[in-house]
Amino acid sequence: MSDFPWIKSYPKSVPVELGKLEYESLLEMFEDGFKRYADRDAYVNMDVTLTYGDVDRLSRDFAAYLQNKFQLQKGDRVAIQMPNLLQYPIALIGALRAGLTVVNTNPLYTPREMEHQFKDADVKAVIIVANFASNLEKVLQNTPIKNIIITEIGDLFGGLKGWLVNFVVKHIKKMVPSYHIPQGISFKQVLKEGINMSYTRPEMKSEDLAFLQYTGGTTGVSKGAQLSHKNMVAHTQQVTHCFSTLLNDGNPETMITAIPLYHIFALAVNGLLMFKVGAKSVLITNPRDMKGFIKELKKHKFTLMTGVNTLFNGLLNQADFKTIDFSHLKTSIGGGMAVQDAVAKKWESITNSPLVEGYGLSETSPVLSVNPLDGTHHLGTIGLPTPGTEMAVFDDDGNKLADGEVGEICARGPQVMTGYWNKSNEGVFFEGGWFRTGDMGMMDEEGFFKIVDRKKDMINVSGFNVYPNEIENIVANHPKVAEVAAVGVSDERSTEVVKIFVVKKDNSLTEQELKDFCKENLTGYKRPKKIEFKDELPKSNVGKILRRELREAETKQA
Repeated sequence: MSDFPWIKSYPKSVPVELGKLEYESLLEMFEDGFKRYADRDAYVNMDVTLTYGDVDRLSRDFAAYLQNKFQLQKGDRVAIQMPNLLQYPIALIGALRAGLTVVNTNPLYTPREMEHQFKDADVKAVIIVANFASNLEKVLQNTPIKNIIITEIGDLFGGLKGWLVNFVVKHIKKMVPSYHIPQGISFKQVLKEGINMSYTRPEMKSEDLAFLQYTGGTTGVSKGAQLSHKNMVAHTQQVTHCFSTLLNDGNPETMITAIPLYHIFALAVNGLLMFKVGAKSVLITNPRDMKGFIKELKKHKFTLMTGVNTLFNGLLNQADFKTIDFSHLKTSIGGGMAVQDAVAKKWESITNSPLVEGYGLSETSPVLSVNPLDGTHHLGTIGLPTPGTEMAVFDDDGNKLADGEVGEICARGPQVMTGYWNKSNEGVFFEGGWFRTGDMGMMDEEGFFKIVDRKKDMINVSGFNVYPNEIENIVANHPKVAEVAAVGVSDERSTEVVKIFVVKKDNSLTEQELKDFCKENLTGYKRPKKIEFKDELPKSNVGKILRRELREAETKQA
């Protein structure tokens, strides 16, 4: 029985078959949504709202410009490089309506990272926010890019507000370094000219490429996962089923979108799924500004929210968080990294709604599994496979392991990519089309999967495998700990020992206090032998703690 009575019961026996795809392409899904939800609010950003009808009109004009002025052809790659702004869905949907392949690009990339991605994907055009145009200028001549659209943060706010926001960002806050890209055209000019251009709807097939979604590059040079229209339509259908216990057809949902839409999790769930069900998405441009974020949360009767563990934890550590009205919140979904038990429990106690964990990768569109969203989730697990998804645990030789045994989680389903763009895919799949996730995990007797850790993050202590997630989960339960990361560092006697990096919540916390706590909760070889207190931990743009950077820093010091 659910502890949250407003949520319908969850079908525990998730069907293996997905059924027929509802749409041949994302274009059909967009067109259907525009017809059904024309008058509904679609996106809100800094108190400015676009309806589904507005998005239909503006994305059509944007697509027409790409087709006519830039002469882009079906399948050409176009990069979008901006945070959560109203311009993002216009550019994304417009590019797809023009038959193009979208290459989502992190605006915080260094010039070197931008150059690699643009060259690797053979990008023909880029839409970039002005704040990062100076980085583009540095590498532009080394890329195949011929067409550039530059937008400013307030471009779709209209009138005095738009002008004022752009003026403050550029001249008062000095957030736009000077750049010189004379061939660049403004986003507003594109829409102004596109309105008078004809739009030709391309004939799209389900196998056509919708996205080149580049992995974070934590294992080396980033690679583009090839995600087709079939992958994304199937994925949207799969997660719609998983969310069916929450969705109320009569009252549109309001989703808080703090994860950047260029990230696969937000793209697929906050972007495509919420579009399909006619929800309103509240776009948070800078979620790291916690005080500003909380002010935005207070403005909306939000029903759903997605995030990563560090985002939820950061909010919980704000004094004003408890003053938010959570009476409409049905559930929050964590992804991107493991949701720590301590964070999930505290979130639930304050919001009176569950924080459940899902799991996926860029290569899988991304969701492979998710916990039941009716309050009967299994804390500490990544849930059950979505409809049409098969998941199993394999050893290094490609043999399936029994329930309860730890091995590499592998999956197959209609949302799984066909392979990486222009790369060898040797070793990416086991025989039978099983995609190798690189995550170590197990399946329990009820079919719920649990992540133990990333293969590459595993710590070898005298031949025993130690998983950082377990250490972090324990240490995070200490009331004086705000954040923690665990890594393995070299040791002559035991190959490696566990070292933890801790951000204090209470300055009175001591190293001995933590060691005593770990002694009570961890067996000998798992206990951290080294502890370092830090003011902050290195994180990715979406808030995932970067253990790799901590390990590299340790190696340099050795």
